[in-house]
Formats: sequence, structure tokens, C-alpha cells
Amino acid sequence: MEINGIITAMATPLTEEGPVNVEGVNQLVNHLINGGVSGLFVLGTNGEFYSLSKEQKLSLAKAAVDAADGRVPVYAGVGGINTEEVISLAKEMKPIGVTALSVITPFLIQLTQDELIEHYEKVADSSPLPVLMYNIPANTKLNLEPVTVAKLAKHPNIVGIKDSSGDLDQMEEYLNVTKDEDFSVLVGSDSRILKALQLGATGAVAATSNVLTKTDVGIYNAFLADDLDKAEELQKSIDDYRMVTKLGSVPSVLKASLNLINIPVGPTCSPVKPVTKVSDLQKITDMLKGYQAIEGFDLKKS
Repeated sequence: MEINGIITAMATPLTEEGPVNVEGVNQLVNHLINGGVSGLFVLGTNGEFYSLSKEQKLSLAKAAVDAADGRVPVYAGVGGINTEEVISLAKEMKPIGVTALSVITPFLIQLTQDELIEHYEKVADSSPLPVLMYNIPANTKLNLEPVTVAKLAKHPNIVGIKDSSGDLDQMEEYLNVTKDEDFSVLVGSDSRILKALQLGATGAVAATSNVLTKTDVGIYNAFLADDLDKAEELQKSIDDYRMVTKLGSVPSVLKASLNLINIPVGPTCSPVKPVTKVSDLQKITDMLKGYQAIEGFDLKKS
């Protein structure tokens, strides 16, 4: 199972009262598919998985699968600290129609690499769907070492890794140690999409593609067409968006941006505060204006 292209790490549309906003999911999914993404990745870090109840997670996954309607695969995050809870959620995703599962390394606790191997093997043994590992050591304080990835890549139900470490040297090691396996290495650091593709990554799981959909897809397509000047130009253009993300905690700026381009994703989950300061919203609006020509979205009138 090869996973490739630009896969959007989707924001989670919520109502002001908390339930998943199904109409918002429909709008966002159609926006993304129309923009050319190759897949949808729900319940990741930018999807606020850590704040959502099990019912909300299942509701979002179903809404995304229904909205995608077979046009692109849907990958759902089921990661957590407790192995059995991860397995339980994984089993509930199959009837919904999810394509594959993302499993972040456990967080809060410090595990050995042997414990990580046992965790992933138990999940993969019990999961009715293929498993994609998710490495984001800056957040979890755990890193999937290349030797660990090499061993886990041999498991028939572990099909790839989303690496958000930002460490391209380590990614190159992942690629080297898994080259003989049916295994995909995806970059999860939006600022390194092109460099990762040049190393041999098969694609990217990119949160920026919620908003900069055609920009991120353009990087991938230009790379495939060997138009590296265009790919580099598009890659560099993401920096303007990334600069404003400092105005709030993840994913507040992402959600503010989507709301400003008339895709109703609602508020962030507490304790993350939404962007409400008028001057900050103006900075985000000004940034978005710079992408209107390529993206073609309309901005909400103030």
C-alpha cells in the first residue's frame, strides 16, 4: 500500500456548542478535494485529537468519509497512551470506512524503543486496518529511531510513517532502512515538503494545505514534473503563512484562517484560545490576501 501526494492534516470543524459541524466538514472536504489533495488525515495534532471525546472522533471520521465519498482515502488518528485503548478505537474505525489509521507515539510517559516496538506491534496485530506510525518528538518527547522503524516496517500491517521531527537526516535513514519494504515515508513538516520529496519521501501530511491547498499540491506536482524552480518558489511562499502561526497556539491560527475564507470550522477546543484580537485577525487577513491569486478563495468581509 503506497501512500503518496499531499494529504491534508485536517482541522476539525466544530459548532460553538462542541459537536462536530457536519456541514463544515462537507465544505472543508470538498474544498480540499477540489484543490487536488490526495487524501485526508483527520484527528491529528492540528485536528485537536487530544481534546476530543471518543464520540466526537467517531463522528468526525464518519463525516469525513461520507463527504469524501470514495474520491480520496481518509486516514484517521487513533493514537493515545494506553495500548488497549488505541486498539479499541482502531476497531471502531473500520465499519466507518476509514482507509488506514495513524498512531502517534504515546506521550507524557518516557518509553524505551523496545516498549515502542511492542506497542506498535500489538496495535498492528489487532487492528483491522493498516497502520501508519506518527513521529512528532517535539510534542511527545519520544522519537522513533531508524532501527525501530526498520523493525516495525517488516510488520505486514504497518504501512508507513508520518515524520514530523523536521530532521531530514533521520528521514533519509528511514528511507534507507525501509527501501526493501512495502512502506511509505511521509513528511509532516510543511517547511520541508520539497526537500523530503527530493530525498525519496512519497508525499506530505500538511496542515497548511487546509488553506494553501493549491500551493502545497503545486509543490508536489511541480516536483513530479521536474520543475524544481516552480516547486522551490511555491515551497518558499509557505513562509508567509507560517510566520503568522506564531500569533496563537496550534491550531488557533489555522482555524481563524479557515473561518476567514468562509469555511466554518468554529472555535478551538479549550484550553487553546481562538484568535480574537482585532490586530491579529487583520494580520491573518493580510497574509491570506497574498495567496488569493493562486488559491482563489474569497475572504470574509469585515
